[in-house]
Amino acid sequence: VQLVESGGGLVQVGGSLRLSCAASGSIFSINAVGWYRQAPGKERDLVAAISSGGNTYYADSVKGRFTISRDNAKNTLYLQMNSLKPEDTAMYYCASSSTIATMLEPRVDYWGQGTQVIVSS
Repeated sequence: VQLVESGGGLVQVGGSLRLSCAASGSIFSINAVGWYRQAPGKERDLVAAISSGGNTYYADSVKGRFTISRDNAKNTLYLQMNSLKPEDTAMYYCASSSTIATMLEPRVDYWGQGTQVIVSS
């Protein structure tokens, strides 16, 4: 399974970005998938995840601002990020695991290479 992220970039405070993660392999439709982020000097944290059944998880810091979605027909995961803040600046990684609970451990089966998001003030 390969996960390839895109959509990162430089955006001003209050702006929006939409990240995409294209997955190869049939496992995409049966696994939970999600987005982690890692800022310099900090741990990699789960930002949002979505199960194969459509249940979602959001970190408190992004609730109400980020929306995760998946298109199983296209094997693609999305993260719509609105009202961006400087503290959202990080490398964002797409990941796949069995369930949302395992993503929270974290126990990830597959990682993408990451896409950089920079929010400037």
